[in-house]
Amino acid sequence: MTSVEETVPAALDGQRIDRVVAMLTGLSRAEATDAVRAGAVTVDGRVAAKGAEKLREGQVVRIEVPEVDRDPRPGPDPSVAVAVVHEDADVVVVDKAADLVVHPGSGHDAGTLVNGLLARYPEIAEVGEPDRPGIVHRLDRGTSGLLMVARTPRAYESLVAQLAARTVLRRYRSLVWGHPESANGLVDAPIGRSPRHPTKMAVVADGREARTRYEVERSYDEPAATSLVTCRLETGRTHQIRVHLAAIGHPVVGDDRYHGIRQGLACPRPFLHAEALGFRHPVTGEAVELTSPLPADLAAVLAGLT
Repeated sequence: MTSVEETVPAALDGQRIDRVVAMLTGLSRAEATDAVRAGAVTVDGRVAAKGAEKLREGQVVRIEVPEVDRDPRPGPDPSVAVAVVHEDADVVVVDKAADLVVHPGSGHDAGTLVNGLLARYPEIAEVGEPDRPGIVHRLDRGTSGLLMVARTPRAYESLVAQLAARTVLRRYRSLVWGHPESANGLVDAPIGRSPRHPTKMAVVADGREARTRYEVERSYDEPAATSLVTCRLETGRTHQIRVHLAAIGHPVVGDDRYHGIRQGLACPRPFLHAEALGFRHPVTGEAVELTSPLPADLAAVLAGLT
């Protein structure tokens, strides 16, 4: 049994106990709830009554965490569909469906893209990080489109290096609210954890460098003022495109986390699709360029605009 004790910072004021317990310990939300029910969590010396209880800044949370033998390595799951658009001995490129989580994490222990990949390519278990084998970059759960996966350590090192050198082409298509003043531009603004909402990202002065180029393809007025844009990533921060577009006043349509839900136009998810991916093959050095058409759910939204 190990103990974790923390004073609640301003950024976590008003958060549920079970959520904070999960964040502090690495337990899943279900495990955090069980810990509260078992009386393993105290707040200012008082045993927490329920996980839904809200915490306040300055309170002291103490958690008794049982020693658990955890294997961070995910397992194969052949039931997870994997849409492969390119495959060779070193690299796989998949067209990820919306609502599919890329790798296991908080609240998603199974049923991820990685679980499906392991069933088809078991060798990637030894490639990259143990909890996200083969993965060199990610897409948000609600984002569809192209994602490259390394099948060998050599390919992993090469693709990671290409991403760091910013030589990988990553182009996205998005529908945003309003009409940007400039037909093209560069959003150069650092991104980090939001000081007010710790589960969200934001443009913050002490964040990591983030650069997104955008170009307006077409503007619409009905049934609402929107614009179809393409975005190119120069860096790859969490939620980068969504945060940057929201920061310039044009959030992604359908994005419930970054102010993209408005009256006048319904969208089943954030209108964001990774439509093009280009890189140098890690062994042959040849250029690999792939594209993915707009999925039917987003195409249907676009078809209703004028």
